[in-house]
Amino acid sequence: MTAPAPDVLLAAIHKAADDVTADAAKLTDADIKAPSALPGWTKGHVLAHLAGISNAMARQLEYAARGETIELYDGGMEGRNRAIDMAAGHDAATHRADLAAALGRVRHAFDTLPGVKDSAANRTGWWAPIAYRGGVVLDGGLALWRELVIHNSDLGMGRGPETWSREFCSHLFDFLAARVPDNVKLVLQPLGLQPVTIGTGGKSIVVNGMVTDIAAWLAGREPSLGSLRASAAADGTDLPDLLPWPAGTPSPK
Repeated sequence: MTAPAPDVLLAAIHKAADDVTADAAKLTDADIKAPSALPGWTKGHVLAHLAGISNAMARQLEYAARGETIELYDGGMEGRNRAIDMAAGHDAATHRADLAAALGRVRHAFDTLPGVKDSAANRTGWWAPIAYRGGVVLDGGLALWRELVIHNSDLGMGRGPETWSREFCSHLFDFLAARVPDNVKLVLQPLGLQPVTIGTGGKSIVVNGMVTDIAAWLAGREPSLGSLRASAAADGTDLPDLLPWPAGTPSPK
């Protein structure tokens, strides 16, 4: 599988940002204090993180445009967690203002990237190096897409995994293949679609279900359509425990 082309990814980022903005606008001060789908996190924590990752990724691009790199978060993961905890209790209006500013900043950073022609060879634009995962701007765009879509589901505002696009689910199959245990090979069989094999272990497990349910499970979220079935050697079996998110990537929590 391959990553979406930059123009396709840019449109997906804009849609995800629009969805987050629309759902955040519906939240009241009471909602902010209510639990999200993530254990130990309120909806305020989720909004604070979305603002934080948007600012962090914008900074990656701003430095990349100058031929420089910088760590994703000031103070690393400890600084990231501290900032989320400090901002989580803000009122709804403050969260919306912070999120709007952060999304505006990161959208501008992606919108003003130079065109793709020759930029891969020259390591500029979408292929400029960034510190995040030792990758390039395209990797940062994919990360922002994942964060916006998955965490918007965590807000519980009606955009659960069942609303994820086929393209997004396909990307998660690819990116989250690193979560498959070493001794396991997963044969993912989304209903009505071609199977996808991830992992290289000797024990084959077939996972059947709606494409969104399979993607949600891989992402550590509750499959919302209840369609998942696992089998090994044609017999029913439990879904395997997955490994942590790929190294160097903060798990969407």
